Amino acid sequence: MEDVLNRDEIFSKAVRAGKRTYFFDVKSTRGNDLYLTITESKKKYNDSGDFYFEKHKVFLYKEDFEKFQEGFEEALAKIDELKATGNYKTEENEDSYSTNVAFEDL
Repeated sequence: MEDVLNRDEIFSKAVRAGKRTYFFDVKSTRGNDLYLTITESKKKYNDSGDFYFEKHKVFLYKEDFEKFQEGFEEALAKIDELKATGNYKTEENEDSYSTNVAFEDL
């Protein structure tokens, strides 16, 4: 029975990053196609002091792997460039940076 419940679980990697944990889970569909889920989990507290985990999940399917990787790597390269040049908006640095992506394009 356990094998049936976990048949789509192929690989899981948890990455702790400060107050957040990221889970990278490789799974398979019934048709044996692989996909990736990326889950951000953050511990939160309600008004009574009890904690709960707020989670956000992204599903990434095989047909999107390459485009996602290209976009992710481009974004990381831009972060490195902006950090090196200081050309981004912060309280200390009022230069601004923006993209040409309109909300309607998403």
